Amino acid sequence: MTSKKQLLALLVLLLCTLFSCKEERVPEVFQPRNDHEAYQKALQDANLLETALGKEWLNSASSSLLKPDSIDLPYEEAFFVDNTSAKAISYSFSAKKGEKIQISIAEIAADTMKRFVDLFRVDSEEFVHIASADSTGHFLSFEPRRDASYILRFQSELLRGGTFKITFENEPTLAFPVAGKNHGSIISYWGDPRDGGNRSHDGIDIYAPLGTPVIAPTDGTVKSIDDKGIGGKAIWLEDAKRPHNLYFAHLDNWSVKRGEKVKTGDTIGFVGNTGNAFYSSPHLHFGIYTRNSMKAFNPLKSLGFELKTVNDDLGWLGSEMRLTTNAVIYKDSRTHAQLSKLERNQIARIIALNDKACKVELPDGQVGYISKRELTINLRPIQKLVATTEVDLYQRPDHNATIGSIPLADGIQVLGKNDDFLRVKTTSGQSGWIKKGS
Repeated sequence: MTSKKQLLALLVLLLCTLFSCKEERVPEVFQPRNDHEAYQKALQDANLLETALGKEWLNSASSSLLKPDSIDLPYEEAFFVDNTSAKAISYSFSAKKGEKIQISIAEIAADTMKRFVDLFRVDSEEFVHIASADSTGHFLSFEPRRDASYILRFQSELLRGGTFKITFENEPTLAFPVAGKNHGSIISYWGDPRDGGNRSHDGIDIYAPLGTPVIAPTDGTVKSIDDKGIGGKAIWLEDAKRPHNLYFAHLDNWSVKRGEKVKTGDTIGFVGNTGNAFYSSPHLHFGIYTRNSMKAFNPLKSLGFELKTVNDDLGWLGSEMRLTTNAVIYKDSRTHAQLSKLERNQIARIIALNDKACKVELPDGQVGYISKRELTINLRPIQKLVATTEVDLYQRPDHNATIGSIPLADGIQVLGKNDDFLRVKTTSGQSGWIKKGS
């Protein structure tokens, strides 16, 4: 009987050891998975996440993933990081299986700082962390295993700022199909009207002199060669790497046989004007179709687009600007979704720019893109006034942001406006905002 009690006590002790019979569960020590999380943990340990700037840093890290700028690859943008703010910057883009995506960040002029560059995949409204650049690095590269949407987030440590240039590049999945030519030789694009608008163009037309070699854009097998219909002499090539069939039409001749296997760069034919291109200049019609449904899609998505670089107007970053005309502010530079209409002489600050547009922040916090040609940073006075009484001066166009007053008879130069406020500079050296009609 005693031995049974001893055995039962031993069993209870063993079970307690195995299953940790404690009244409290001690959580595991938090282990950061990346530099951004490690910096967040350091801020928390220093009680800085409870400060206004710390809260802004943490909240912006999350909110920027919900409202990223939508871009098409390749893409380049220069941007400004304010050292008095803590905002994150995010970009959303799509990538295809087989592409190699390279993202680089170049410093234009910046404080010494840690930079947190994190890549997320968007899965049913969930943000899955995929990769990070190290906090001193400027480069991130990845290859999607499937077609997916991604978000790239950039955020600096607190109280550090500067100007940077970010470049997104995607190596094309297909080589250009005409030897010695590039996008500049395309004379007709996907979706262009045909037959008086009764149908649309299911490919692209690439101009080249008669007899220019047509090359295999990928490894594949020649499925057919024929000379009939509107395509004239044509080749169908089965892509060995993807479920696609490639179509080459209006050839002068071909240099392959049905069933022949080819490698990327092999000559398969020569540019001509056969079929319904008989009265046209020599060119290659190139199309891509899904293998099973034979549904056409835009070849430029596989051939890639040329990167439009940003080298001009970098000195605008962080500067105030003024609209030279009535204009529209857009959500991003890709979709051109309209946010609102702005009036001439509106004041804003340039926080980023690409080859054609500036990303601006309005005094009320609204952010969007405006065409460069509608802006000027040369803030010459648009009106000159003289204070006929003491005038309240505001730090920003906000009735609760008084910073002082402009004395009687002081000269006032009006530089721009925002709603019922004027952006001004006085002859005595003060700068700020006044109410219209003051």
